[in-house]
Amino acid sequence: MRSSLAPARGWREPYGGRAVHIEAGAEFQATTAQACGLFPFVAGSGSPAIGTPIGRHQLFGEVVCLDPLAWLRAGLVTNPGVFVLGQPGTGKSTLVKRLITGAIAFGSTALILGDTKPDYTMLVEHVGGQVIRVGRGLDRINPLDAGPLGHAVRNLSGAEAERMRWELRGRRLSLLMALCTLVREAPISNAEEVILGRAIDLLDDRLTGPTTAPTVPDVLAVLEEGPEALRSAARTNNPERYHERVGDLVFTLELLCSGSLAGVFDGPTTRTIDLSAPAVSVDISRVGAAGDKLLTAAMLCTWAYGFAMVDGTAGEGRSYLGVMDELWRALRGAPGLVEYADSLTRLNRAKGMASIMITHSLADLEALPTEEDRAKARGFVERSAITVLAGLPPRELARVSEIARLTGPEQELVASWSAPDSWQPGARHPGRGKYLIKTGDRLGIPVELALVGVEHELYDTDQAIRRSVQ
Repeated sequence: MRSSLAPARGWREPYGGRAVHIEAGAEFQATTAQACGLFPFVAGSGSPAIGTPIGRHQLFGEVVCLDPLAWLRAGLVTNPGVFVLGQPGTGKSTLVKRLITGAIAFGSTALILGDTKPDYTMLVEHVGGQVIRVGRGLDRINPLDAGPLGHAVRNLSGAEAERMRWELRGRRLSLLMALCTLVREAPISNAEEVILGRAIDLLDDRLTGPTTAPTVPDVLAVLEEGPEALRSAARTNNPERYHERVGDLVFTLELLCSGSLAGVFDGPTTRTIDLSAPAVSVDISRVGAAGDKLLTAAMLCTWAYGFAMVDGTAGEGRSYLGVMDELWRALRGAPGLVEYADSLTRLNRAKGMASIMITHSLADLEALPTEEDRAKARGFVERSAITVLAGLPPRELARVSEIARLTGPEQELVASWSAPDSWQPGARHPGRGKYLIKTGDRLGIPVELALVGVEHELYDTDQAIRRSVQ
């Protein structure tokens, strides 16, 4: 009876497959892009499993994780900057809230530096964080209050203390100049900068209390007083000549105290940042109702106050995740404000801080008043090691590709998320919760986020709209 198991060289009969010699199969090597045509089950390397789980890979279904600080420690990126870009309604804030939640779980402190809508207040309160509500009749921020950085200076001695004092002076002067630029809608002169710096030095010498910080009205008062040190800085001993030289500066500071910005930045800070809180949100939504100029001032002040907190705790082993939402609104207030924002955010890596900048379109940055500002604003994207793209139209993707190179299929994928495909009421936006994560010239990671549990309520940014129609 014939066995069903074939002999090694085949059966000895016609058409039995008998072969005297069997040659070994040829061995080939190829990339996955080539071999997938021969073996269709080939897949690329897995997505990073380091950090906060944000969703599943749209092609492979594996879990995708993202955390800028964790990726930096693992050597996956060179800096912890994240730039999020996408149309309204595509879920930019949802992704950032997931990253905030994960950062807190991993031991970092989340800083929402200027919540304009507010989008993050409910989440911060849910995790036991601190919410500071800035506005007339609410909390107030002193632009010259160094916060934890001021306390750190008083606890140091020697060369380190001197270095920190100069850092503190520079921060105060830079922010005061930025606010004056915003009110005046033009940069202040070199002479005015020298006079402002000398005024801050005088106030530091006069106000020596353990928690005392100069205020804008204090600066205005000392300018109007015109002591010898300020007259020397103005290069005149004549009181009348001195008042002529500082006249424009006095009126600019007066506008900060009694003009459209009055009641918000013209006194001591009413609530200090709680360093023990897992998250801190500075809610400036009430300020936004008073106009763009006041909102820009509020964003600049909260950025300065938040970054001073980071500097004041340097060396303590803490890590931070800073969120700068609606970036374009803070940059368009007046020429030169981009320089100030750039100086604040440039050294985040050395401070143990990751930053997330969020805006709708690069066209927002291209609308800045000067070419110098526009070039520096593009640098925010270039310096961010991680770029996250939500739904964007093809024209916008062409702009993005000039800074962060995108392949043709990547552009087509992101563009397919940019517009609703149906006129039916209640239809889901095709780009909601879909993102492409780009790092350098690596192929992007397409990921889709799915909310779980209480996230449906905490991450919902449309609750106010739904309540208004009920």
